[in-house]
Amino acid sequence: MTATITDRHSITDKAMIEEGDTFAPKFNDQGLIPVVTTCFESGMVLMQAWMNAEAIERTLAIGEAHYFSRSRQVLWHKGQTSGEVQIVEALRTDCDQDALWMEVKQLGGGCCHTKRATCFYRDIVQGDAILKLKKV
Repeated sequence: MTATITDRHSITDKAMIEEGDTFAPKFNDQGLIPVVTTCFESGMVLMQAWMNAEAIERTLAIGEAHYFSRSRQVLWHKGQTSGEVQIVEALRTDCDQDALWMEVKQLGGGCCHTKRATCFYRDIVQGDAILKLKKV
């Protein structure tokens, strides 16, 4: 039996959101919540993506990362086509339950669709008149 996510509107006490033991995420107007995914072994930030309730439920049910693609408007099982599967070690929420942090073991060649280990592969640096990007 799979547990369900508690409806945020059913909890009116702020202390229950911040200190209680009920997971009641605050989704945005599109039904999404941001998730930062890091490497369990190194702590490196791999990616930032979005989850809806179904993505969270499937992630917890099978132990592999699922996200919601805003551009394609579909549920996305990370690595299903690329082989770059993410095995979930921990899924956490912040104090007011409006953001998630997932620690994963990254399998396959890398995390990013560009075949890099992380999606965060460019530093923002000062240019002459505009900010520029420098690959790291």
